[in-house]
Amino acid sequence: MGWSRNVLAAGVSALGAAMLLSTVSWAQSDQEKLGRIVDERAAANEDAAAVQKEIDKLSDETGDLLEQYRTALKQIDAITVYNQQMRSLIASQEAEMTSLGDQVDRVEIVGRSVTPLMLRMIAALEQFVQLDVPFLLEERTKRVVDLNKTMQRADVSTAEKFRQIMEAYQIENEFGRTIEAYRGTLTVGSRDVTVDFLRFGRIALVYQSLDESQTGVWNKEEKRWDELDSDYRTAIRQGLRIARKQAAPDLIRLPLPAADRGEG
Repeated sequence: MGWSRNVLAAGVSALGAAMLLSTVSWAQSDQEKLGRIVDERAAANEDAAAVQKEIDKLSDETGDLLEQYRTALKQIDAITVYNQQMRSLIASQEAEMTSLGDQVDRVEIVGRSVTPLMLRMIAALEQFVQLDVPFLLEERTKRVVDLNKTMQRADVSTAEKFRQIMEAYQIENEFGRTIEAYRGTLTVGSRDVTVDFLRFGRIALVYQSLDESQTGVWNKEEKRWDELDSDYRTAIRQGLRIARKQAAPDLIRLPLPAADRGEG
């Protein structure tokens, strides 16, 4: 009996030890599994964080790309409007160039027809100066010479040539409505004398030497200078002062030719 109890106690003890070892073994296995699970979870969390970071990065890049896309669309719209405007402008410029081309052709035609007219106007002006009262003869002759030279220049437009001719005509026209005094040289007898010329429009051209010893008038009929007596000396002196704005305008006595009364 005693042996049996010892055997039973030993068996119980062995069973308990076995159960304890089994429990310890299971605990260690679960702990290892739990550790692996925790490690896997931590790794998964790290991977998830990395993935989320990558997603955030891609989201930011997508946002930037979207903004760039919208900006590009706005630029495309602006360029489209600009191109439409440029097409309209180019079309307008092409039409204007065509119009200018037509105008140039017409100007050339007009130029060919106007040129003979301008040459005739210059020739008439030259003849007029030669036949007119001989005041400022050098200046007026030079103006005609310059007009003839201008007509030979290819770098001067037809319009400018015509303008200069009309300006010369205007100057000649003004001479008929003004009074003028100027100094020059006149051949009196056999010697050159410095004199003061006095022009009353184209009505009369007189001169007086600086010492007032000689006075004369241009004879338009005979195309010559006629001497005047001393009666005109004071009147011409006063006329010179009026022309030079040294005296107020006043009536003066002029040596005018007598009007032709005719016969009968």
